[in-house]
Amino acid sequence: MTTLADVVALGQRERFLAVVSTVRADGTIQASLVNAGVLSFGGSEVVGFVTYGRAKLANLRARPQVAVTFRSEWAWATVEGRAVLVGPDDEYPDIDADGLRLLLRQVFVAAGGTHDDWTVYDKAMADERRTAVLIAPTRIYSNA
Repeated sequence: MTTLADVVALGQRERFLAVVSTVRADGTIQASLVNAGVLSFGGSEVVGFVTYGRAKLANLRARPQVAVTFRSEWAWATVEGRAVLVGPDDEYPDIDADGLRLLLRQVFVAAGGTHDDWTVYDKAMADERRTAVLIAPTRIYSNA
C-alpha cells in the first residue's frame, strides 16, 4: 500500500514536481505541472500546492475532484481527493489574511521551497492573489 510518506520520498527526488489533473465543465481533463508537497492541515495530512491559474481554480471550484501525480524516472504515485481552496477569493473558516499568509508559506516549504526574504514572498503571493489547494487523500496508488 502506498502512503503519503512514500509520496514525499518520491516527490523529493524530482523537487516535488507533480502533475495536477482537474475536470473541465465538458468532462475532459485539464492537467498542469506544479510543485506540491505534504503538510498538516486541520489535524490531517494533505497534499498541497499554491496556484493562481484561472482554469485550474474555476475547475476546482465547480468540480473539486483532483488527482496529483508525482514521478521520478519510471516510478510514480498518485493522490486523489477533493480539493479545499483557501485564498483571497476562497475564504475558509478561522483563516484570516495572516493565517492565509502563513498557510501559503507552509505549502511552499512542504513543496521543497525556500526563500531568503519572506516579506517579498508574502507580497508576491498577495499581489498575485494566490490560493492554497489542499487535498485530503481518498485514494493513493503507485506503480511500486
